[in-house]
Amino acid sequence: MTRVLVVDDEPLIVRALVVNLEARTYEVDAAGDGAGALRLAAARHPDVVVLGLGLPDMDGVDVIKGLRRWTRGPIVVLSARHSSKEKAEVLDAGADDYVTKPFGMDELLARLRAAVRPAGSADGDDQGIVETDGFTVDLSAKKVHRDGRDVRLTPTEWHLLEVLARNAGRLVGQKQLLQEVWGPSYGTETNYLRVYMAQLRRKLETDPSSPRHLITEPGTGYRFEK
Repeated sequence: MTRVLVVDDEPLIVRALVVNLEARTYEVDAAGDGAGALRLAAARHPDVVVLGLGLPDMDGVDVIKGLRRWTRGPIVVLSARHSSKEKAEVLDAGADDYVTKPFGMDELLARLRAAVRPAGSADGDDQGIVETDGFTVDLSAKKVHRDGRDVRLTPTEWHLLEVLARNAGRLVGQKQLLQEVWGPSYGTETNYLRVYMAQLRRKLETDPSSPRHLITEPGTGYRFEK
């Protein structure tokens, strides 16, 4: 059973999350401030943390940094902060995903499932096949199929698609993508991502101008949606 630590200063949000998570057989602990969150995390070892940023005793970014000193477990942030700079700061501190308040419970639960799913898993397909309604990514064979034919991708296009597909449903930050695809010395060349994502959309999306599967989170990163 997956253990979730819910941290937020709004009691109504905490209660709604606890009720909905427990109804889906998660084990749930809850805290209303940063110090309590860190104590509970150390004592209970949650599989995933759902963290609000506007805590009464410390900023949520500092809680993320505190957690990251000893755990690599996924952290899903809840926040009313909308700016790209603030979202990037949260991801760079070590968060795995970012959900903007107000949020739908179905969306949050989907993000939570994606966060706790092992990287590289493909929702029950042991062969590493990631399917959408328009194309199929074969991670083992390193191929993409669309309309019954192989899609020719450059090595860089494939590497970018592979990182996103292996993290399907998760937000992958710009810095992480750049470093995984181009190397550790890259981290700010976001124009590379715009160019190659546009190329992937032209090859894979039915309507590249309104993508359904290769989604941009403005100023923050990208997400592969099936």
